Amino acid sequence: MPPLTCNVPQSVLDALKARCMSTGESLDHLVTEALADALQLEHATLFQVSTSGALVEGVYRGSVSVAKLLEHGDFGLGTFDALDGEMVVLDGKCHQARGDGTVEEADPSGKVPYAVVTHFQPRETGSALEIRSVAELTAFLDGLRATGNLFFAFRVDGVFDRVHLRAVCKATGHERLVDAAARQAEFSHTGLEGTLVGFWTPAYAKNLGIPGYHLHFISADRKRGGHVLDCAGSGWRVQVQQITDFRMAIPETKEFLQANLTRDPSRDLEQAER
Repeated sequence: MPPLTCNVPQSVLDALKARCMSTGESLDHLVTEALADALQLEHATLFQVSTSGALVEGVYRGSVSVAKLLEHGDFGLGTFDALDGEMVVLDGKCHQARGDGTVEEADPSGKVPYAVVTHFQPRETGSALEIRSVAELTAFLDGLRATGNLFFAFRVDGVFDRVHLRAVCKATGHERLVDAAARQAEFSHTGLEGTLVGFWTPAYAKNLGIPGYHLHFISADRKRGGHVLDCAGSGWRVQVQQITDFRMAIPETKEFLQANLTRDPSRDLEQAER
């Protein structure tokens, strides 16, 4: 991140130091956030539709349109109304990877029951020399996180020697996520150029988001994509964004308001997502 040097009144500096002391924020973070707010810039904000707990309980009715979602971010992932496929948001466009293997740009008026997006502004860039599994990839990404208590966005670009994907199939009536995921379609590809879109969610947010890594993929030709189950390759370009602001659109649908969201969703998420 480039440095910024400027002169400020002593009273402003004293106020900044006092704020840092009281909140534990770094001076860099506080000044960056204040400038971004003053300039009306979107900055390091994770915008989420609904909760992972609701998704686990089968709350799949869309509550936010694709067009509205894209106002809050140009990079992200999620799913669609009735769990109709996997979402990949990349470079400001939203793509839908369905269970029949097709990928198309999502209808702007289509509804979203769960998604996470951000305006991707990476702070770090690295290179993954050789990755032989998704476990090795997540271990590599661990080394790029300075903490386990903030949210992170990751973008990985390159040629994937092997990528194993899944796409959930449209739900038939009301069924919980683990049951819907049991009918998922799986696809394996080799020598495929593309981009991996991913997020890290801290464990303390397990009732809101999907804890740990959540990774989706889309090919460079935008014809193949889905949720990443495994992958391998080398020479990938990896970009990282640390996210310090979290905002959520809470559905007001009857389905959400009447759902029992008190259960710990961790076990079901692990089974459905991994």
